Amino acid sequence: MTIKAARIHDYGDASVIRHDDVPRPEPASGEVLVRVAATSFNPTEAALRGGLLRAFFPLELPYTLGWDVAGTVTELGAGAQGFTVGDRVIGRLDSAGAAAEYVRAPVATLVAAPATIPLAHAAALPVAGLTAWQAVFEHGKVAAGQQVLVNGAGGGVGGFVTQLAKHAGAHVIATAGARSAEAVRRQGADQVIDYTATPLVAALDGPVDTLLNLVQLSPPDAAALAPLVRPGGRIVSIATPIEPPEDARVTAMHMVARNDVAQLAALVELIDAGVVAVDISESRPLADLGAVHRLSEAGRIRGKVIIVP
Repeated sequence: MTIKAARIHDYGDASVIRHDDVPRPEPASGEVLVRVAATSFNPTEAALRGGLLRAFFPLELPYTLGWDVAGTVTELGAGAQGFTVGDRVIGRLDSAGAAAEYVRAPVATLVAAPATIPLAHAAALPVAGLTAWQAVFEHGKVAAGQQVLVNGAGGGVGGFVTQLAKHAGAHVIATAGARSAEAVRRQGADQVIDYTATPLVAALDGPVDTLLNLVQLSPPDAAALAPLVRPGGRIVSIATPIEPPEDARVTAMHMVARNDVAQLAALVELIDAGVVAVDISESRPLADLGAVHRLSEAGRIRGKVIIVP
């Protein structure tokens, strides 16, 4: 039996993404076969496709895209425990492969899907949600009463960062363009700054406790953010590293999110409790994945885009 999968056979621009017929995978020991309801697009996949990450993440080509998966278990591999056929699951697949009709997934990477949102929508959660959780709680150590600046709140990670920081009790100041501003307010931002119209220094009442940077910046723009954080504060960036002056007494780090099923399960609980919402800006068919990559590289995507086989 063959299935459709979005694969790259070489590094390059979005035109290297092919909509291939491939054999349906078989689950190995400790794995399950998942019928994919959706994957989601993450901007890092465009960098991966273009070869920008090959020094850190070399690929065995051809390579099936898709780190996020939401779907239904259809077959159990030998020794696979914890799920049964018919279970709805989500997970982050570090070997990718979810941009397909079926994918094999290690049981250890999966958790039960949220019950209160459509299964396909839950595909937006694993990569972006885990990145946000670790930025806010592990590295940012955001707590009640803090002033938190979220730079780039209109992206897929930004929506979760804003909601989690607000859930932690922080006063959230977010930067977003005009097309994202209303969504960012709905996600709990107390103040939204249009970065295209207002300098951050002019818009802030004073230094913040924590800066969470989610966007790629030029070196001068990155350097300009550091003075916005008070002495003793923290800077966490998932994109361009931000280095404060040595005498600033600010803790700064550049983070790469890891897979963590306990945190993913905690995010699912927050969704089902109505604390965190999943913002799906668009749903596209698998054959459109190349077009989604192009839109992202042109800066024309807001929130999370899910890809449905």
